Amino acid sequence: MKYPIQGSCQCGQLRYTLHQPPVKVLACHCTECQKLSSSPYSVTAIIDADAIEFDGEMSDWSRSSDSGNTNNAKFCPGCGNRVYHYNPDNMAQLKLKLKPIQMDDDGVFEPSTHLWVSEKLDWVEIPPGVTVFDKQA
Repeated sequence: MKYPIQGSCQCGQLRYTLHQPPVKVLACHCTECQKLSSSPYSVTAIIDADAIEFDGEMSDWSRSSDSGNTNNAKFCPGCGNRVYHYNPDNMAQLKLKLKPIQMDDDGVFEPSTHLWVSEKLDWVEIPPGVTVFDKQA
């Protein structure tokens, strides 16, 4: 994989450039992520905040998580695609939880860990060889 790689939201007004590989890629099966992604699970790439550049407008949304942390989200105000999540209480060691969408090369975003499989839909098959957590890691 050669970096940088490019990504965009659905409408294309927001673009981003990822300069290095993700720290980790997760698939979350919790009911909140099912709602977020309108699918059985949500894929998240954990990246260092200084490893990505954004070009375009973003809006904000936040909610409290089960752990008590605040989960802030950035999304495209045009098409509504979630772009990333972050914890505003941990800005000193900021990691972004990128929602990999419309990437030029998506091979780097295959999840190696599946979380919240206790809320997984019954018909979803977890691939062999990945790390699995019943709840949060």
